[in-house]
Amino acid sequence: MTRAVHLPSAPDVEAARANIAGVAMRTPLVRLDVDVPGVNIHLKLENLQPLGSFKIRAAVNALKTVLKTKGPDALSAGVLAASAGNFGQGLARAARDMGVQATIVAPDSAAQTKTAALEAMGARVIRIPFEDWWQVLTTRRFEGADGVFFHPVADSAVVAGNATIGEEIAEDLARFDAVIVPFGGGGLASGIGSVMRRRAPNARMVVVESEAAQPLATALAAGLPTKVTHAPSFVDGMGSSIVLDEMWPLVRESVDQAVCVSLGEIADAIRLLAARHHVIAEGAGAAAVAAALSGRAGKGDIVCIVSGGNIDASKLGPILAGQTPA
Repeated sequence: MTRAVHLPSAPDVEAARANIAGVAMRTPLVRLDVDVPGVNIHLKLENLQPLGSFKIRAAVNALKTVLKTKGPDALSAGVLAASAGNFGQGLARAARDMGVQATIVAPDSAAQTKTAALEAMGARVIRIPFEDWWQVLTTRRFEGADGVFFHPVADSAVVAGNATIGEEIAEDLARFDAVIVPFGGGGLASGIGSVMRRRAPNARMVVVESEAAQPLATALAAGLPTKVTHAPSFVDGMGSSIVLDEMWPLVRESVDQAVCVSLGEIADAIRLLAARHHVIAEGAGAAAVAAALSGRAGKGDIVCIVSGGNIDASKLGPILAGQTPA
């Protein structure tokens, strides 16, 4: 059975901003120093967040929403999440600060950097094969683990937390033509897209997928979620085998276009960000920049969400040396 998830209203986003204040930071919007004819690229640097990812916004808002609506006793058995790392880190940190035990079920493809950070925050980490992990994500259960389940994508409070990024963009940039968002499960695209529909209705909402998996492009073409092949890659923070049923209506309403970039283009974008701005981005974090540079997202002033910077040194090193890891 799917859970009802809704796009956030303006009051929902304001409440989320209050919930994350003092924990998540207002990240800068920086012009990318690159010459691309007809394109001005602006970087929304979510990799600068505590724990290196936008996910702290979503996790903290979701946890505080449960506390306010159900009370602290609801968390007495702890919290549980299925996460590739970034959402789990945000949830684990917030739970630790409240004295609550966190259990994070991670796919075996998750970056070691991310799972090590989870363990350092006192979380119990369970790594399982991707297909088994996807079952945990869809069923919201894991045998042998108790606690309130927090979904990293399909949760209205998660989407509202992500939407705070959109409000900051609309406040900081007077005019822009498009926003490019990496697509993992749709929570980031739906959150930012819902704000753009209100605040900048003429701006195009573009999601970027990699050649490793294109579930949204396939769903948009077919008119419904359709299963695709998901190949593990160094871009571990985005991509799945299908758009979740509960997220499909939100994504369909919030997104205008899906584009695909190659792993090589993402590696090139990681190198460019490091060379021009000393910005360390993980694969998903650099994907929006790759899409803007490719020209597939169109012309004009384009905002790229650099969603995170948690990449293993064993992958970053070869990329900076000019290679493209698998």
